[in-house]
Amino acid sequence: MTKSLSSRIFIGLFSGLIFGSIIQYLLGDVSFFSGTVVEISSGVGTMFVSMIMMLVVPLVFVSIVCGVLELKDLKSFGRLGGKTFGFYIINTLVAIFAALAVALLIQPGLGVDMSGGTGATITATELPNLVQLIVNIVPSNPVAAFSSGNMLQVIFMALLVGGVLKSLGNAAPLLVQGFQEGNKLMMKLITVVMQLAPIGVFALMLKLGATLEAGVFVSVAEYLVVIVSLLLLWIFVVYPMAVGAFTSVSAKEFRAKTREQILFSLSTASSNATIPVTMRTLTEKLGVKPSIAGFGVPLGATMNMGGVSIYITIAIFFVANAFGAPIAMEQLPALLFSIFLLSVGAGGVPGGGMVMIGVLIHQMGLPVEAFAIVAALDRLIDMVLTSCNVVGDAAVLTIVDATEQGYETAEQAPNGAAAQTKES
Repeated sequence: MTKSLSSRIFIGLFSGLIFGSIIQYLLGDVSFFSGTVVEISSGVGTMFVSMIMMLVVPLVFVSIVCGVLELKDLKSFGRLGGKTFGFYIINTLVAIFAALAVALLIQPGLGVDMSGGTGATITATELPNLVQLIVNIVPSNPVAAFSSGNMLQVIFMALLVGGVLKSLGNAAPLLVQGFQEGNKLMMKLITVVMQLAPIGVFALMLKLGATLEAGVFVSVAEYLVVIVSLLLLWIFVVYPMAVGAFTSVSAKEFRAKTREQILFSLSTASSNATIPVTMRTLTEKLGVKPSIAGFGVPLGATMNMGGVSIYITIAIFFVANAFGAPIAMEQLPALLFSIFLLSVGAGGVPGGGMVMIGVLIHQMGLPVEAFAIVAALDRLIDMVLTSCNVVGDAAVLTIVDATEQGYETAEQAPNGAAAQTKES
């Protein structure tokens, strides 16, 4: 009997992690395993992620254009865009305040001595400029936007093209058909590449298991447990309950249908790389309309960062407490605003949260050595927070889809009444 794709990804994930751990702790002295096998696995994993990333930009562009074309009118697009954007902002703010409450209650880092940490380099030291973030949405060079994978710029271009095509009505049928056929091609390519997911996930996790230093985790177990527990609570309780409360999809059903998405994001630690899987989950399993998924998923991978918000909030409190510089109440408003900007600016790539924590460490005048422990634990935490981010995308868009059905019902009712009147 053939196992489902999510089951095969699950097997690949854990078998890779176990095999990698065996290499690190039992076969570390054997150069073939610690060198050749790990190097080959790293190469295979990188190739797999590159194949996924190769599809992301054209998928995002084509799916958003098709999503706009499937809308009844541009008025509904404005409503949908505003609603999706608003829900993403609310989700990020709720995550920040929940993490803040936990950090103030538990005070992670008190009693932890981090003075002996090794050095690490902070590559960015400035808070993102909100005005500049908005200005940079409009690309000056479309080719550069595509080649660099700048999601916000790609989204802007796709919305512009989709809106203009929609306004033309039936004047450009070949262009509309071209995008629709292109969307079918991208979905087929995703299906083909996803068949390789168990192998790619196995390779990625083998390298992780062979290179992670378990000793680092023991010394800061509380910090690790607080962040991971809060992220898991969001993934398996908060988001499913929100979906169960506002849609016809039960919490249990939502958890079951996002399993493949969770496992894939754990292995890649990239919201952008998980975009194709998130779209499949929404349209094929949760029944979300392609127009909503096509617009909302790429936007969510860029700015819906509930997981990153939790990570940054807990991490900065831990670092401040561990270095004897606890955050005062009067610092909280500015700190929370900074965390919000950093969460939105983190991007959907591996390590984005770590970079933003480095920015805050520098801004708050904390020792650079504090960044070392963050960097050491980032790969493990990044896996879970990425899952939190992408499940948050699925939850928000499932709720948005449910609210849009209410508008459709309201729009259809007058038409139906008019039809009955005409017949009588």
